[in-house]
Amino acid sequence: MYQILQAVYLLIALSIIVLVLLQQGRGAELGAASSMGASSTLFGSTGSDRFMVRLTGLLMALFFALCLLLGKLNRESLPSVGQQKLAVKQQKSDI
Repeated sequence: MYQILQAVYLLIALSIIVLVLLQQGRGAELGAASSMGASSTLFGSTGSDRFMVRLTGLLMALFFALCLLLGKLNRESLPSVGQQKLAVKQQKSDI
């Protein structure tokens, strides 16, 4: 399960990188807004920008949630610092 979550985490991270690189900057909107026929595209003249921004936001939220979940799972699988110190003290007393 942990490995599956890590794979999903990696895919989301790569998807965020690709989406951010595909998005146009704010200055590019001025030139594209004056072109004829821009509204006949699949998402409309600004629909793809909104779609990509919303998809990026959704992927960012999933990335953050998975980051917290993986951190929690990783913490639960490792012994705490107190348990490690206790084990070291027991080993020293046995010697």
